[in-house]
This record gives sequence, C-alpha cells and structure tokens, in this order.
Amino acid sequence: MTIDKLISHSVPPLTPTDTVEFALSLLLELRVRHLPVVESDGTVVGIVSEERLLDAKGPDARVSEFVASQPVSATTDQHVFDVAKILVQHDLTTLPVLDPSGRYLGVVKRYDIMDQFARMLATHEIGAILALEVSPNDYSLSKLVYSIEQADVQVLSIATEFPDKTGGVVSITLKLNTNDTARVRHVLEHQGYRIVASFSEEEDDEEFRHRVQEFMRYLEV
Repeated sequence: MTIDKLISHSVPPLTPTDTVEFALSLLLELRVRHLPVVESDGTVVGIVSEERLLDAKGPDARVSEFVASQPVSATTDQHVFDVAKILVQHDLTTLPVLDPSGRYLGVVKRYDIMDQFARMLATHEIGAILALEVSPNDYSLSKLVYSIEQADVQVLSIATEFPDKTGGVVSITLKLNTNDTARVRHVLEHQGYRIVASFSEEEDDEEFRHRVQEFMRYLEV
C-alpha cells in the first residue's frame, strides 16, 4: 500500500519566518514533535523539531534558525513500509510528502502509519495471538502456514523479526482466526517452534493480565 491515502492535509506547515513561540504552540496543538518548514512556492526547506525549538534564546526567534540541514521527505508512490523506515530512522512524528514535481502536498503522521499497520496485521479481527521463536535454519514461512492450516486454522496476519547477530532466533507473531490454539500450539511445538506467549480473547481479565506481564518480562530479558 502506498501512502497517498494517508496524507494529512489538515496539518499546516511552518514557514521560515514563523516565530519559535508560534511553532511551539502549533506543535502542542497538533500533538506532534516535528513539522515541515515550507516556502510559499511549496519548496520544503526541512523539518524542525520541538527539541531544537526549546533551545531558542527567545520566543521571537525565527524557525529558519532551527531547521535540520538536510530535508527528509517522501513521495506519494512510496510504500508504507518505506515511509515507516524513514520515520524510525530519523525519529520523526511527521514526514512531508511531495508531489512528482517536488512540491509540498501534506504530511504523513507516525500515528497514522502505526494505525495502518494495525489494520494490516488484522488486530481488529477476532482471534488469538501467538508469539513464537525458531532457529533461522528451521524457519520456513510456507511450512509454517501449511502446518497451521492443516489444523483447520487460518493465519490472518504474520510478522517476523530476524536476528541481528549470529546465534539469534527468528521471532514470529501470528494472528489466527480462532481463540482455541491448543492444537496449533501442539503442532508447532512438535516442529521445533518455541511458544513464547499466547493471547486469547476468551481468557478472563486476570489470566490475560498475567500472560501480558509474562510476555513483557520476556521482552525485557
């Protein structure tokens, strides 16, 4: 999915001559930490951050003094994955989007990208969540999905994270179309997958909180 449908036109950009006081008030109003700075002809000068503005010597200083040196932006034909990568790499809450001629169109907000990911991962669908681990040498996406479907269960979404060092494991998060995961867990454990956590909407609140706490402790290790 490209980001053209996620562009927000309701977020006004800053101009180089805006004051720090105005910029900070706009950031507070929009609940973001970054805004693009755009010339009157639509040219993006760069992005200004709340952190840099707070270092200003006075409220009347101009935004142009605090713009990041190299503009970062996206185009309408970029995939949400690519835009998410840019947002994370530069730790941004908004990213300016340009038209084919390089003129400013609007921004993509980090919140909207995360919301889109939630929809893509079927988080709104009813079903259980399984968190797994397996050795990279034993990981096969086709085999994993086939094994689950053989248990009469469908995979609604899957997310994988590969290790960044030798000896690590592949972390897998599955969203399934059922709350009963007993048979699936048995099959996967038999094939060498380690079940890190299992969350079902049929659990009562106390059991669910207990499972979440266990999983969070695991993530902190």
